[in-house]
Amino acid sequence: MYAEERQRVILERARAAGRVDVAALAAEFGLTYETVRRDLTALERHGVLRRVHGGAIPIERLGFEPAFATRDATLTAEKERIAKAALAEVPQEGAILLDAGSTTGRLAEQLPTDRELTVVTNSLTIAFTLSARPNITLMLLGGRLRGRTLATVDDWALQALHDTFVEVAFVGTNGVSAERGMTTPDSSEAMIKRASIRCARRTVLLADHTKVGNDHFARFGSLDEVDTFITDSGVDQRLVHDIEAAGPRVIVV
Repeated sequence: MYAEERQRVILERARAAGRVDVAALAAEFGLTYETVRRDLTALERHGVLRRVHGGAIPIERLGFEPAFATRDATLTAEKERIAKAALAEVPQEGAILLDAGSTTGRLAEQLPTDRELTVVTNSLTIAFTLSARPNITLMLLGGRLRGRTLATVDDWALQALHDTFVEVAFVGTNGVSAERGMTTPDSSEAMIKRASIRCARRTVLLADHTKVGNDHFARFGSLDEVDTFITDSGVDQRLVHDIEAAGPRVIVV
């Protein structure tokens, strides 16, 4: 097995179990401890694992929020599939909201060019993506810019959302579970996400499988507020059933 293939397996194990141990991996693959540690170091440099004593933990399980560039470079194929599936939820005309996030950013890149849309967003990167599109009327929410997520937050953005109505809000999340609903590490971002859901006729949640079953500090919505949840095929089917029981239609791609 090549190192890249082995590292992919290690990452999958870490995400499924919550952590991996050097000794167990060395025994499984017939490798030295040092080779396993090099694999974990390579995965840490890619921003998907964090080394801990005796092993590693997937970045999604940690109590801090990765920077946007780190999140944008991970699970790119899965995010592309989710975004492509989300296109079916984009109306033929009218206004939509794109929440700040790496998966919603993929959707922005794929928005159709054959229909007139108004796009409301609090994402600086999404605004740059759409700024030159002649069929898009772009409404960028003001407010304090969070450098970690490149999203505008706080009162200015919140006040604008109070007077806004859109057909569909496409929302991202750091965690989603049947028990706690949708959560994110930062309370100021949670406020904007909550207001985004409330200003929409329909809400579509976009999140890769690593977010499913995770809970973070600030809750911004319950699953009965979500119409459709789109995730990738790496998701645990037991968690899918629990989420469907809580309300939304789940699409796995």
